[in-house]
Amino acid sequence: MVYSGDSNYKAGSNTGAKNVAVYPGSFDPITFGHIDILKRSLNIFDKVIIAVACNRKKGYLFGQKERVKLITDTIESMGEIESDRVEVVALSGLLVKFVESINARVIIRGLRAVSDFEYELQLATTNRTLNPDIETIFMMTAEKYSFLSSTIVREISRLGGDVSTMVPLLISKELQKLYSKGDRDETLM
Repeated sequence: MVYSGDSNYKAGSNTGAKNVAVYPGSFDPITFGHIDILKRSLNIFDKVIIAVACNRKKGYLFGQKERVKLITDTIESMGEIESDRVEVVALSGLLVKFVESINARVIIRGLRAVSDFEYELQLATTNRTLNPDIETIFMMTAEKYSFLSSTIVREISRLGGDVSTMVPLLISKELQKLYSKGDRDETLM
């Protein structure tokens, strides 16, 4: 499903859910840190909509539609998450407009370390300026994933490393396919 700024857009199965939150991000690829935040969010909210962003300033490994499919397939294959409580959508345009369009009032943002906070605070403050009725909730990822980022996962995989403890099995296999020959002329320390 794609949201492209159309004010008539309604999230597919959002009807009936009382407490809906939006979890935006690039998810390129989704990691166990992201999954940790999603699972914990589902302890608080009836439904979580994962809004897969596309930022022209970023170079993505997976296209937006591919990331939506990978996340959807990952959630279904894991069997640990009630997939009917999660919806994955491709997002374009302002996040606040999307949140408004589905009558949600909460944005979830994951934090790994203090270094994430300044940027996330800037985003949350901007979103609150655009719509003071929308709250941003910051969730710290589990300590065991605090070092983890999609960028690090991509680099380790590109250099031939095993990322199976960092990402779900489906994602690990996709990365192995992409980087099967490896690019080992660089060093990651």
